[in-house]
Amino acid sequence: MNTKKGASSKLHPSAAEHPANFIVPVIRKARHGVVSIVTEEKIETVGSYDPFLEFFQPPPTEHVRTTQQFGSGFILHPSGIILTNEHVIQRSNNIRVKVYGMKSYLPATPIWKDEKRDLAMIQVKTKQRLRPPPIGSCKDTQIGEYVIAVGNPFGLDQTVTFGIVSGKHRSLKVGNRSYDNVIQTDAAINPGNSGGPLLNMLGQVIAVNTLAITPSQSIGFAIPIDEFKEKIK
Repeated sequence: MNTKKGASSKLHPSAAEHPANFIVPVIRKARHGVVSIVTEEKIETVGSYDPFLEFFQPPPTEHVRTTQQFGSGFILHPSGIILTNEHVIQRSNNIRVKVYGMKSYLPATPIWKDEKRDLAMIQVKTKQRLRPPPIGSCKDTQIGEYVIAVGNPFGLDQTVTFGIVSGKHRSLKVGNRSYDNVIQTDAAINPGNSGGPLLNMLGQVIAVNTLAITPSQSIGFAIPIDEFKEKIK
């Protein structure tokens, strides 16, 4: 009886290596380039004050509380440049980034913002050379094509969801922002996924996961990477 490890692994291969699990190698290829983002915003509040009772109550006091939000992003350049959504860092006083394989968060600094297109770049400083995922294009992406979303929903970093391209060239208006040409997908996108990559089956980034309609059943939207390619060059 052969008891060598190599022989044992051949007799009992990992289920992840089964050809049906075609998503596994895609994630292995791309996950090093996906980052989790945590931002902090300081909000000042002032206590209530009634001028008619000014002799009977102390003056209003100011309180500062800090709120924490989650977001996602992906590496554009090995030097530490990261792409995310502008709304992820819009009002943040402190930005921290966690890179795959690193135990601690790195401080990040905004270096470029485009509020209209809801895109932004931030940069971290690290001696480690980072690994950007390959950049693709969604011009030839077909409705019904498989796609994968990777991100940090609710602080659960490196979360992977799977679906299809549900539609293309959608137009949306959310608050003061207008999204003129976005991809619709049923790959689950939740709060915290914003800024993360939407991948094709080659592991290429084809879009930036941005928002979802709530309440809904898996109706999410992503900004095509082609909208941003001139900045990557």
